[in-house]
Parts: sequence; C-alpha cells; structure tokens
Amino acid sequence: VQLVESGGGLVHPGGSLRLACSASGFSFRSYDMSWYRQAPGKERELAAVISSTGGSTNYADSVKGRFTISRDNAKNTVYLQMNSLKPEDTAVYYCKAVGRILSTTYWGQGTQVTVSS
Repeated sequence: VQLVESGGGLVHPGGSLRLACSASGFSFRSYDMSWYRQAPGKERELAAVISSTGGSTNYADSVKGRFTISRDNAKNTVYLQMNSLKPEDTAVYYCKAVGRILSTTYWGQGTQVTVSS
C-alpha cells in the first residue's frame, strides 16, 4: 500500500499550489480520501475530505472558499487545489485514506507547503 503526495513547495502569499496524492495497493474507489495538515508546533488537523465517489466534500472553516478537493478514481489520485494561500497555510500536508466498510486507514508521508514572501 502506498500513498505518495506531490506538488508541495514554496509560494508567495496569494499564490496557488495543486497537491496530488497517488494511491496504489488498495481499492482506491472504496475509500474516502482526505487532506490533513500539520504546522510546526501544532496538532495535525483536517483540511478537506471527499467521499469515495466524489459526490460529497467538506472543508475546514479555515480553508473554505480557497481550497478545493477532488479525485480521479480512474487515476487513483486525489487532489487539493489551494488558492489565495496565506502564511498560516504553511504546513506539511498529508493525504489519508479510510475504507468505507472496515475503516482501514492509510497515510501518506507528507509534502511541505511553505507560504512566505
């Protein structure tokens, strides 16, 4: 089983990034997918979640209206489009998979996002 995040980097405030999480080794279309983030010295927090079919999404209040989660079940990939980035969005971003039936959980290794001028 692997979840591999990509797309992180350094961006100026107001800029955009698109993260991707590529999954392998499990039935991706049977899993709800989410993006979490962890800033230095803080607990890991949920940023966005998408249902297994992509028909339902939810966002943390802090990212609502700026971030969009989506998925492509044909490519076993979940995305996080991040717009209007702020310095407080700086964190390591992780993707997480949770099975719909047994709640089996997998985590990626994370990708660093730094928002700074």
